[in-house]
Amino acid sequence: MTILKTNCRDSSHSQIAAIELDDYTIAMQTYFLSDLHLKREEPQIIEAFLQFLMGPAANADQVYVLGDLFEYWVGDDAVRHIGVEPVLAAMRELSQTIPCFFIAGNRDFLVRQGFSEASGFTILPDETVIDLYGTPTLILHGDSLCTDDIKHQQFRTNFVTNKLVCDLLLGQPLKERLKLAEQARGQSQSNSKDMDMTIMDVSHNAVLKAFKQHSVKQMIHGHTHRQATHAYDLDMGQTTRFVLGDWHTSSSILTATADGIRIDNQPIEH
Repeated sequence: MTILKTNCRDSSHSQIAAIELDDYTIAMQTYFLSDLHLKREEPQIIEAFLQFLMGPAANADQVYVLGDLFEYWVGDDAVRHIGVEPVLAAMRELSQTIPCFFIAGNRDFLVRQGFSEASGFTILPDETVIDLYGTPTLILHGDSLCTDDIKHQQFRTNFVTNKLVCDLLLGQPLKERLKLAEQARGQSQSNSKDMDMTIMDVSHNAVLKAFKQHSVKQMIHGHTHRQATHAYDLDMGQTTRFVLGDWHTSSSILTATADGIRIDNQPIEH
């Protein structure tokens, strides 16, 4: 039996729970990925993800998507407007035989039960601790660690983690939600151009706090698009933070086994 212990302060996905997966057993490898930013304008990335779902993922123990799977998600009723029906179908087919999990990112924080039912992926709260082949591991999207990015943290507080606001947004007509999403994308791109890149990365203090708060020595996240492995010598011992990259010019897939962790990349032709 594998037990997932979830502990999240975000009110939009805030249930504190222990999920017992009685039918799921540890096999040979578990995959993690994030920040694909799928959209109909880039079918090559959609195709690369479909190949992963129908190829390596089919032989996995478990699969975790750690947010920003989509460029934006304005509600579970908007699937056909962003052209991802084949993606959800392939995800659901995989989930029939492989336990699959999803943590929302800052682009797809409006996913709800409809997405889970369509994809077959179980939605987990941000900052979830899993038992990864005997090693307690914190998994999260990663933007909660970017505490130096004041504008983004305000966005998280006002929208991403604010259940009332999310419910109000989902209650708006679809046309209005699509318009708001495009405006938010434009504003995000504008802010990124004028911002120091170091501010958009994780805060060292936030990382150390997360390790200590969750009492783990291993962390996996995305969001920053800066694929890397970072080691820290803390009072609790040596800890490691694995950062997933985005899927713009190549895939970024973390493979965990009982023997260790690696991140692999395959080029995506445009």
